[in-house]
Amino acid sequence: MKILKLMYLSSSRIFFTAIVVTFLFGSETLGQQVGKLNLEDLDTYIEKAYMDWEIPGLAIAIIKDNEVVFSKGYGVTSTENGKPVDENTIFGIASNTKAMTAAALAILVDEGKISWDDKVQKYIPWFQLYNHYVSGEMTIRDLLCHRSGLKTFSGDLLWYASTYDRNEVIRRARYLEPTYGFRSGYGYSNIMFLVAGQVVEAVSGETWDNFLAKKFFQPLNMNRTSTSISTLRSIDNYVMGHNKVENKQVPIPWVNWDNIAPAGSVNSSVSDMSNWLILQLNRGSLGDLKYFTKKSSIEMWTVQNPTKVTESSMKLFPSKHFSGYGLGWSLYDYHGRKIVTHGGGLIGQISRVCLVPEEQLGIVILTNSMNSLPAYLAYEILDRYFGAEEKDWSSYALKRTKSYEERSEERRKLAIQNRITTTSPSLPLEKYTGLYTGLLYGDAKVTLEEGKLTVNFLPTPEFTGELRHWQYNTFQINLSYKTGLPEGKVQFVLNNDGDVQEMKIDIPNPDFHFTELKFLKEE
Repeated sequence: MKILKLMYLSSSRIFFTAIVVTFLFGSETLGQQVGKLNLEDLDTYIEKAYMDWEIPGLAIAIIKDNEVVFSKGYGVTSTENGKPVDENTIFGIASNTKAMTAAALAILVDEGKISWDDKVQKYIPWFQLYNHYVSGEMTIRDLLCHRSGLKTFSGDLLWYASTYDRNEVIRRARYLEPTYGFRSGYGYSNIMFLVAGQVVEAVSGETWDNFLAKKFFQPLNMNRTSTSISTLRSIDNYVMGHNKVENKQVPIPWVNWDNIAPAGSVNSSVSDMSNWLILQLNRGSLGDLKYFTKKSSIEMWTVQNPTKVTESSMKLFPSKHFSGYGLGWSLYDYHGRKIVTHGGGLIGQISRVCLVPEEQLGIVILTNSMNSLPAYLAYEILDRYFGAEEKDWSSYALKRTKSYEERSEERRKLAIQNRITTTSPSLPLEKYTGLYTGLLYGDAKVTLEEGKLTVNFLPTPEFTGELRHWQYNTFQINLSYKTGLPEGKVQFVLNNDGDVQEMKIDIPNPDFHFTELKFLKEE
């Protein structure tokens, strides 16, 4: 049994408290039951699942009644170094950061410094979106529940691997076009959470990063947790993300997310995250120490923006009756219990946090490849804990993933078959070169060297790719395996005089909307 000391820093006093945290390892303890969940059987299941999915490394922790009842690493941190993953291995938790940003604002609400329904412009006067009404009416609550009117992931190319700082990303967001009416739809927005983090800074006088460190990481003894990859150089035992190339998992570099940090930059381990989950399950209090109030916890775990339970979802999850988004958390019911959860994804790393407040049960799963296992593994654990009919979620999801990949490959082959190979560019290649610019994103430059066209996205140096002729004035582009993006198309639009007027880019993927970018050729 291990006693974890939690330290809370006040303005003039230091308080200590302790909670009992039990780490279970080895054959003697793995056989224990948690609910109807047999930990030894679960261990065997996870071992098979991560190997079936060809995930290099996975770490998991399960919390029950303030105790860490299962905490283990599987596989390796990188396919190149072969170092084992353990409970202290650092992963990027990506969007699981959002709950931390919401909790930071909860502290300020509890202190009476802000209200959830305060207007954003009260603290960031220069904040603007697509029209004056929305800009002026947007509240802190709106920022945290994805009802800005923007579609899911709108504007993410502004920050991903770009040279823009946090404020510049927000400034450029005014050029994004809405898909829904304000407060009438669900569009998952990283940029709105960035704005929320800047509210923390404006109100507290501290950066969002320092605020989290002082209010959560330090007092919760999350000593290996950070808000920037810049700290990884001084920390041993961290993973590399992976992308599959020619059926092999290849390590890819970390991308700096400092400019979107409040939406997804936190790096942590299942050991550290266990302390965060225990705080959440205790509604913001540990012993006599109160980080945020139960009232704020209830607010964060209340549906603010309902989402539809589709017919297909009803068939897959017959016990699910509602779903929606709270403040930094996704919410739904499952087998008669309320589930508080969130996923996280960065290129090459996928994670999942899942809480069942009524059961005082928490799960955190971290992986270092592109996969959907964490979400389905959480369902597997819940089913076993509740004693529900076992489905083997890993096998089900893997078949579904492979089916999707097969359909994608069929579409790719069909596109190749339909390609008109007898065409050639309308203009000499040098006529396509030059600077292309747009208000939203900025500039892209097309150059010609040794008979090959290359496009460079200037705000994002990592986005550089050769253009290979496809048909007519459309070229194929691949931004390399390191981006995790598939091949796409670049189309040059000619004006009535036959000169290049515009460059349109379409790289189909679930995360970034290249079609949002407007690139007009400068004269």
